[in-house]
Amino acid sequence: MNQLRFTLKALALVIFAVSCASLAQAQATRTWVSGVGDDVNPCSRTAPCKTYAGAISKTAKDGEISTLDPGGFGTVTITKSITINGGGGGQGYGSILAALAPQGVLVNITDAADVRKTVRLDGLNINGASTGTNGIRMIAGNALFVENVLVDGFTTNGIIVDTTGNPQLHVRNTTIRNCGASGIDTNASGANSTSIDYTGVSITKCATGINARNGTRGSVRDSNIGLNSGTGVNLTGSATEVNIDGSLITGSSTGINVVANTRARIARCLISQNANALGLGGGFVDTGGNNTIMGNSTNQDPNGTLFNGK
Repeated sequence: MNQLRFTLKALALVIFAVSCASLAQAQATRTWVSGVGDDVNPCSRTAPCKTYAGAISKTAKDGEISTLDPGGFGTVTITKSITINGGGGGQGYGSILAALAPQGVLVNITDAADVRKTVRLDGLNINGASTGTNGIRMIAGNALFVENVLVDGFTTNGIIVDTTGNPQLHVRNTTIRNCGASGIDTNASGANSTSIDYTGVSITKCATGINARNGTRGSVRDSNIGLNSGTGVNLTGSATEVNIDGSLITGSSTGINVVANTRARIARCLISQNANALGLGGGFVDTGGNNTIMGNSTNQDPNGTLFNGK
C-alpha cells in the first residue's frame, strides 16, 4: 500500500510538471489574430485566434499580439505588459467595436512581478458606436503608449488615465472624435501625477479636447484641438503644468483654460475662432511671444511670463 501511495504521488508530480510546462509553452512571445480565426487555436500565424481577448491568455508578458488581416477583434482587458499591433505596415487593420461596453480597452496591471507594467496599442480603430463609455481606460500600470489609433463615438472619454500611481501617457499620430466628455482625460489620484507626451494628435467634436487634471505635467506638440464644444485644453488641480507647442486650438467656447495653481506654456500656437481665446481663472499662461491669438470673440492676452528661449 505504501508503495502504491508513493507511486501515485510521483505520478501526480509528473502530471503537474507536465501541465506547467504545457502552460508555459502555450504563452508565446508573439501571437496572431485573424478575422477568420478561432479562439480555440494556439494563436500561431497558421492557426490564429479570433479576438484580442482570446489571444491575451496565450501571449507571454512583454509579448505582442499581431493582426493578420482586417477584422473585428472585440474589447479586451489587459493585465500584463503587452503590445497589440492592429496591423500597421500592411498586415491588416484591427477594429474594436465597443458598443454598450464600459471601454474598448481596459489596462489594469497590478502584478508586482511585472516590472514594466507597460502597454502599447498601435494601428487600432476603436469604435464606441455612440453607446460605449470610454475608448481606452487605464486604471493601473506604469505607461501606456497609443500610436496610430482612431478613437470615435464614446459617451464619456476617448482616452482616460485615472490611476493611483504616477503613470505616463504617450499619444502619437492619433485621432479622437465624437466623445461626450473629454478626448483625453488624465487624473491621477491623491498626491500622484500623470506625465503626458502628445504629438500629432487630433481631437475634435468632444466637450473638452484635453482635460489635464490633478498634477498632470508634460507636453502637447504639433496637434489640432478643434471644434470641441467646451474647452480646447483645460488645466485643473494643483501643480498641473502643460507645454503646448506648434498647435492649433480653434472652434471652442474657450481655447485654453487655466484655474488656480495651474500653468500653460504656449509657443508657435494659433488660437483662433473660439468664443474666448484664454480662460484665466487664477492660473497662468506663459508665452514665447511667437503665438497668434486672433479671430476669437474675445482675444485675451497671456498673463504669465514672456520667455525668449532662455
